[in-house]
Amino acid sequence: MHSLAPLGEQHLADMMVIERACHSHPWSETLMRSCMSGRYFCTGLFSDNTLLGFYVAEQAGPDITLVDICVAPSQQGQGLGKVLMQSLIKDSNARNAELLFLEVRESNVAAIALYEGCGFIANGVRKKYYPDGEDATLMMCELSALEYFS
Repeated sequence: MHSLAPLGEQHLADMMVIERACHSHPWSETLMRSCMSGRYFCTGLFSDNTLLGFYVAEQAGPDITLVDICVAPSQQGQGLGKVLMQSLIKDSNARNAELLFLEVRESNVAAIALYEGCGFIANGVRKKYYPDGEDATLMMCELSALEYFS
């Protein structure tokens, strides 16, 4: 059985293992630690006590930005990304957010399909956004349009 729970510094080492396995240019431990408080919030998806995936989001006024989401490579393809996105949407509604934003590699068609399935639409491009020069597709979601996740 899977469970969702807020993440804190005690989860940092497990988060970094997943982060490094998922990204060609992973966040540093210092950056990840800086996103554990203040306007940031993190949620993990667990099986028993094992972290399978997580997201990190930032709230600024009525807007929330998904800044990182990862599912351990051995757990990918099982719908866990969708579980995390649904959790983000529920958390965002609980925080009275109006809009959700994210950036995704234009080549990451699986993630784009996941986000579109959760109600996000493409609304721009950041040219050469990633360290390797790849563009980012900007996406947004209006939470009031997502009654089924409330």
